[in-house]
Amino acid sequence: MQSYSERFDAGELIFSEGDAPTGAFLIESGRIEISTTQFGEHRVLGELGPGMLIGEMAVIDESPRTATARAITPCQLTRIDATQFAERLATADPVVRALLLSQLTRYRSALAKLTGGNDTASANMHGAHDDAHAIGKIRLESELRAAIERKELEVRLQPIEEIETGHIAGYEALVRWTHPRRGDVSPAEFIRLAEETSLIVPIGDYVLERVCDMLVEFRRRGRKPLPFIALNVSARQLDDPGFVDRIIAHLHERELPPQRLKLEITESLVLDQARIAALLTRCHAVGMPVALDDFGTGFSNLGPLLTLDFDQIKLDASFVRALDRPRGVAVVGVVVAMTRALDCDLIAEGVETREQREILHRLGCRYAQGWLVGRPTTFEQALDR
Repeated sequence: MQSYSERFDAGELIFSEGDAPTGAFLIESGRIEISTTQFGEHRVLGELGPGMLIGEMAVIDESPRTATARAITPCQLTRIDATQFAERLATADPVVRALLLSQLTRYRSALAKLTGGNDTASANMHGAHDDAHAIGKIRLESELRAAIERKELEVRLQPIEEIETGHIAGYEALVRWTHPRRGDVSPAEFIRLAEETSLIVPIGDYVLERVCDMLVEFRRRGRKPLPFIALNVSARQLDDPGFVDRIIAHLHERELPPQRLKLEITESLVLDQARIAALLTRCHAVGMPVALDDFGTGFSNLGPLLTLDFDQIKLDASFVRALDRPRGVAVVGVVVAMTRALDCDLIAEGVETREQREILHRLGCRYAQGWLVGRPTTFEQALDR
């Protein structure tokens, strides 16, 4: 059985230039010299000490060793198998992986020129690991930044119907992006990209300002009662300490009633109950409602509802699709009863048929959202409705 802790005496060879990359090492103690042969002459590239890795680059790009490692003093090393690196690299963010491999390619090329060798190793690595998806992701991120700066994102409104009266009570704000070359970019793609970076914060601020201006225009046009508009909130926005203050400032600046702006928190975020409880307290202090979105998707249980005072619960569309089965009707009926007991309003998402709306009405669900009620529209179309 191979030991993962190895000792090397002073002067002992650890690996040689040209060896196969069977693994890397973490230096626990001692000093190691890294050297190469430059035009036939021995050249020291540097010394490494405790806490540093050696041999990892050859493992990453699966190329022969490009340098020699020799112990200067007695050394204790922990061996790291090549499979460990491969697993980490495979699960890494594709953008980070592309940047790492690109940097490694340049290093290999520079080292080849320094030693008088060829650049076949870096060429092979670049061909084997070229990740077109990652490059496309980097490009899309840059284009999204530019779109935000030029205010090219569009905020559309999906209507939410009060089932009992048939009137449009409010809307959910949805951001859309029409790329100059690609056309409509899937929200799932660019929102996910924005949430992986800091871009979701300026996008959220842009949508917030746009929604507040929409509410002002609804009021100017005499829409009564003034509809509410719901905003989706991401984890990064919740981490921003000034997030709620900016919302309140925009509302006060336009003299808008806070209850007409609603925040939607996806169910996956309620696992951090302390953070959500603080948000609820701030919002309720100024009269701003907060909804639990995607309820029933499996990220949480009923426990958070014991302590988190949501004003609305949005039932995931998968439950609405199940209304064609007795068991689905029974489960939705239980959810309706639960929300009523919690003094919450229930919004059913994904309502696409009259039969679904009729069942929801019979069960006592207050609001419906989905293609039957209306698809996301431009603000101008919402004004005319």
